[in-house]
Amino acid sequence: MSFFATVDHYREFDSDRFLAQVTDADVERALAKDKPGAMDYLTLLSPKAAGHLEAMARRAHQLTVQHFGRTIQMFIPLYISNHCTNHCAYCGFNHNNPILRRKLSLEEIETEARAIAATGMQHILFLTGEAPRFTPMEYLEEAARLLKRYFASVAIEVYPLEVEEYQRLRQAGVDGMTLFQETYDQAVYKRVHPAGRKRDYHWRLNAPERAAQGGMRAVNIGPLLGLAEPRREMFFTGLHARYLENTYLETEVAISLPRFNAAEGNFLPDFHVNDKTFVQFMTALRIFLPRAGLTISTRESAVFRDRILPLGATRYSAGSSTGVGGYTEIRVEQTPQFEITDDRSVDEVAAAIVARGYQPVYKDWDLIG
Repeated sequence: MSFFATVDHYREFDSDRFLAQVTDADVERALAKDKPGAMDYLTLLSPKAAGHLEAMARRAHQLTVQHFGRTIQMFIPLYISNHCTNHCAYCGFNHNNPILRRKLSLEEIETEARAIAATGMQHILFLTGEAPRFTPMEYLEEAARLLKRYFASVAIEVYPLEVEEYQRLRQAGVDGMTLFQETYDQAVYKRVHPAGRKRDYHWRLNAPERAAQGGMRAVNIGPLLGLAEPRREMFFTGLHARYLENTYLETEVAISLPRFNAAEGNFLPDFHVNDKTFVQFMTALRIFLPRAGLTISTRESAVFRDRILPLGATRYSAGSSTGVGGYTEIRVEQTPQFEITDDRSVDEVAAAIVARGYQPVYKDWDLIG
């Protein structure tokens, strides 16, 4: 049994017809429920619900303060390799792209770690492309043990692993994982992943579950908004998160909402999610999943991130670089995985959070034993 059973259950469901038939009364009923169900959630994702955005925002704000207080956890990504065997049409690290490929040595990782730790950041997410020949488990374990000396929380965003491999990384000091399905639409998934290990839809879909089974404290999932029909994507993302919450009670579940940003290869997505729709998705998620973390990255602009901060967000990246070795003098000219929009420093993002009446949290977790 896995989340794919839910995906398969809705395979023939006519979501377009459902969304077109939603009424204002349907939206109001969904908003009034203490525990919205799947169809209530889809109702809140409908075009009709966009007319109730103010009420959704108030509800989302109330639930977020109730469960998380007025806090925003801060984290920073560290790319340690961009070697990749995948041919993802939308990614700057696409195997076919003629870019400079790099893998940081342990000495270079430590140089980066010192520079990042000096900013006050205590939650780090380290990332690689999908190329186990260049970044085998032993390398990931060594990187994790090194980074754990500098940071309270070390998380990974790497290629999907076996349960036993997540257990090994847990023992090396890793406490969380991020992995995006990119799209839950199997036809689109196949089209945008024409070759490479990532072509296996099921292996990737079940990775967050294997991570939870491997003892990861936190699991972060999400779609890449723009690849497939956005409302259906958000529907499956929410259901996936609820499945993980209900199945793995000791695992904290978080969701990211990355919108497509420019990358190497000039890929043009089929769909566009504007700011208003983004806010609708974000508030609908919060109403459906009151206890889930909501991560907003530096893909979004500074002005937009500041504006939506009270509407359900719980985690912000800051001072980010999406290139390998992007924080110290070892940086060289290279292609990032995607373009960053909010390029403010850690201190600037923290000041913006304070200005909105919230507390930036640099550390809220220590792995003991």
